[in-house]
Amino acid sequence: MQGKFDGVIQLISQLKGYFYVNPVLALSLAITIFSFVGIPPLVGFFAKQMVLSAALDSGYVFLSLVAILTSVVGAVYYLNIIKEIFFYKPEYKINSLLKTRKLLGYIYNNNGVLIKNLELKYNNIVMSSPISITISSITLIILLFIFMSSEWLSLGTILVQILFNN
Repeated sequence: MQGKFDGVIQLISQLKGYFYVNPVLALSLAITIFSFVGIPPLVGFFAKQMVLSAALDSGYVFLSLVAILTSVVGAVYYLNIIKEIFFYKPEYKINSLLKTRKLLGYIYNNNGVLIKNLELKYNNIVMSSPISITISSITLIILLFIFMSSEWLSLGTILVQILFNN
């Protein structure tokens, strides 16, 4: 299926080969998904570990087994997204209107004197979207957690104990 890539993603199949379109955003999404799966040392691993250990300490063995099972099933679906992003070539092509456009830019100094003419090509233009900003912010938080984990783990432990010791 050949289609245009216009930045709107509604199906997982539309992520096929997304690494070749926007590698930074694809890596950010992969880090976020790995955190959802629970890969150490990302924040998702510690969250699952704290909730499961608190549930087991409180005697919720069956609930813990169900949580582990659903986590494994969820991991299969999450890793399928990673496979689509990184291991396939994109099936879409760039909007043909962008190939013929010439975008001109000018750089002026403070006195209004022209310093440089710029010509932007379609493959130099990166569109931003709220989803890109959200994924980038979540990735930054996940990566910062690796360096400042002890404070967050202490807070998380307190919250999990409050959750299971009502």
